Amino acid sequence: MEIVIGVTGATGTIYAINLLKALKAADEVNTHLIMSDWAKENLTIETKYSLEDVENLATVIYDNQDLGARISSGSFITEGMIIIPCSMKTLSSIAQGYDENLIARTASVMLKEGRKLVLSPRESPLSPIHLENMLKLSRIGVRIVPPMPAFYSHPQGIEDIVNHHVMKILDQFGIDYDQAKRWKG
Repeated sequence: MEIVIGVTGATGTIYAINLLKALKAADEVNTHLIMSDWAKENLTIETKYSLEDVENLATVIYDNQDLGARISSGSFITEGMIIIPCSMKTLSSIAQGYDENLIARTASVMLKEGRKLVLSPRESPLSPIHLENMLKLSRIGVRIVPPMPAFYSHPQGIEDIVNHHVMKILDQFGIDYDQAKRWKG
């Protein structure tokens, strides 16, 4: 299974790191990683991980300015794409069809090919423009999965909260993840 992971400059880079760790541990999943310049900057601001640490979690790495990369074409078959965290700039770009970089272009490919596109927008508060763009994308099948903590699982720290969100993202692709607690009723 081939999954593209886009990481943008919104806060919450740890979500992408834990997702990449989970996908690396999953059987037969190849990840194609694209990080924006601001994602790389946030990595150093928000975490103890280096760019090399994160890139070592991916199968293939792409430059966000390389619009000729193989993932920018519908002829490269993938299961879909996850953008985590997804900035409102990137979400807006996707909603308007403005393919200015590889993250936005690859998301556009997912839409035109009818493949899964999962966005994890990270912004608060949300403006009417943000909400309209999310609604527009949701209406055409994009999964909008913002990082919302679940407290029914009694998280013991940030790692538990992050892992719960990773589980919700992986659920979109039918990938099991045992590092988070599910609601048991």
